[in-house]
Amino acid sequence: MNKFLASELEETTPEQCRFQVVPVPFEATVSYGGGTAEGPRAILEASDQLELWDGESIPANEGIYTHEAVDCTGPTEQVLARIEAAISTAAEYGMPVMLGGEHSVTLGALRALKKKHGTFGIVQFDAHADLRKAYEGNPYSHASVMHRAIELELPVFQLGVRAFCTEEVAVRAKHNIPHIDAKELALSPLPGTLLPDGFPENIYITFDVDGLDPSVIRATGTPVPGGIQWWQAITLLEKAVKGRNVVGCDVVELAPQEGDHASDFAAAQLTYSMLGIIQRSAK
Repeated sequence: MNKFLASELEETTPEQCRFQVVPVPFEATVSYGGGTAEGPRAILEASDQLELWDGESIPANEGIYTHEAVDCTGPTEQVLARIEAAISTAAEYGMPVMLGGEHSVTLGALRALKKKHGTFGIVQFDAHADLRKAYEGNPYSHASVMHRAIELELPVFQLGVRAFCTEEVAVRAKHNIPHIDAKELALSPLPGTLLPDGFPENIYITFDVDGLDPSVIRATGTPVPGGIQWWQAITLLEKAVKGRNVVGCDVVELAPQEGDHASDFAAAQLTYSMLGIIQRSAK
């Protein structure tokens, strides 16, 4: 089994580790380019090339344990139940770090963590709003995962969106979903405080890699131009976690392409950089 940073870390047990990596190679509803089922494997393999020192600290000192990949065969509801069980188990040891897979896998994590923590806020990095009630008749589509989050009564804050339909505009307005879309991020200074007043102290970060500009990660199903740049993403993550408790995170929608190991490495670096930011954040 591939493990995160296997080339650098000694064998550990989950009890020894803060960060609990859960690979979820699920792909069922992608609507353009495919390949997200290979995303977790590619991230884990690319992580062997990472440096332990991330520029400011060594996140691996907190302990990183990689669980067996979730079985993603069968109907979507069964897969989501397995994801929920896997995240619940990981959360008993530390902070779940889920590697997707298409974005629909986030729902399983949200279900598990709501049972453990109650209400928490979701910070969503994404090119798409993912607020459709259903897409192509499927309520579990990757394009509907944030609509499911709203039904769980979890507050959502969106960053980097630049492709959405009129239905999603209406859902945003109806539920008063705060957001800073990609154009505003590109043209205006970042706010001093990112998350709105009253946003929960506990947060979950879901990072769809298509939230980044294709110049950073091209290997994703729908690489929309005009996205978040690398250091902008790092700064946004730092602002999001400041003074808050991260109950879990995910990196989803990498669709590896032959000859493009840069995207795989960037996704692995994003994952590890996120762990470093969480490590250094103060509640």
